[in-house]
Amino acid sequence: MLHRLADGWWLVLLRGIGAILFGLLAFAWPGISLLTLVLLYGAYALSDGVLALGAAITGRGGSVPTWWLVVIGLLGIAAGIGTFFWPGITALALLFVIAWWSIIRGVVEIVGAIRLRKVIDNEWLLAAGGALSILFGVLLLRNPGEGALAIVWIIAAWAVVFGVITVGLAFRLRGLKHRLEAAPAGFAPRT
Repeated sequence: MLHRLADGWWLVLLRGIGAILFGLLAFAWPGISLLTLVLLYGAYALSDGVLALGAAITGRGGSVPTWWLVVIGLLGIAAGIGTFFWPGITALALLFVIAWWSIIRGVVEIVGAIRLRKVIDNEWLLAAGGALSILFGVLLLRNPGEGALAIVWIIAAWAVVFGVITVGLAFRLRGLKHRLEAAPAGFAPRT
């Protein structure tokens, strides 16, 4: 069970790197046009969703529930595809899509972290990422009229911080994988 969870560490790492790259690109282009922002967000959400589904598939078969990764993956794919089908979306509509996607994703990640607490230590990284996503979504909903530039900065900051937390979780899972490979059969070290 722990082997399957740890084997997918690299998918978590790719999700974190994708979030960081998305955030850095948004910071690099603060005067970005709405269409470019929509397409950049759509590419990120779609790739994040695919990677989350990949992590769920590689984690199947054990007693660790992967339903929360499936939900996150499907939400990301839906958000990404929706953005590509309706690229003329307004900044305010995009803000609401991103805000609610972040809130729902955050809740699902916190639930996943609570369930993982019985399997690994320091699942707080996943819970912290979930809490950050909820906070980000609430901030967007509280200030919807701030303008496209403010939205870009908030999105960029969230993506970088969330990406760093996700990369940290990936390396914790990688360490777990190495400890499991070195451990005698039947031994399950705590992370």
